Amino acid sequence: MPLVKNGKIVDDPWIAAADDAALPESGALLVSCETWIAHREDLLRRKARLGVRLASDRSPASIADDLYRLELVALEFPVFKDGRAYSYARLLRERYGYMEELRAVGNVLRDQFLFMQRCGFDAFEVEDPGDAEAWAASTSAFSAVYQPATDRRRPIGSLRRRKTAQAAAAQPSEASVAASWCESTLGVPRSR
Repeated sequence: MPLVKNGKIVDDPWIAAADDAALPESGALLVSCETWIAHREDLLRRKARLGVRLASDRSPASIADDLYRLELVALEFPVFKDGRAYSYARLLRERYGYMEELRAVGNVLRDQFLFMQRCGFDAFEVEDPGDAEAWAASTSAFSAVYQPATDRRRPIGSLRRRKTAQAAAAQPSEASVAASWCESTLGVPRSR
């Protein structure tokens, strides 16, 4: 599946290993948590990049002690209504201090992209990437945020930011100034 990082579609260097398949000798390897637990020592002997995919029913606590060994954690969104991966992303970033790639996999939807990013995801495995520019634009769809998150954007909740935003909104737009001028100078009524 295509991978979106930094608003661009990129090649995925990771080999996703099935639970019942033989593990390849080399290459960046992404395994399920079950495979990681069952073959941890063998995987560590490979001396290659390792990643773990967590199903939504598997807490990050199950791999917390090994996070420093993992260069990728993929969190699964099995269906639209299952949002546990949002919480897991925040836990990984804030409680466990995980700084490597955090990937959203499964039912990843573009309209949730900004919220996933705010929770700490920095890579997204998507079924239909469509236009990469549309994915990138979805991160800037909102200019202000109301809650703090892992992306460190400053919430609009502070009184100063709120007053600044209100003052900016109260300023007349160029179109409204032009319409007022036309009405007062030329006698042309504003269109409604």
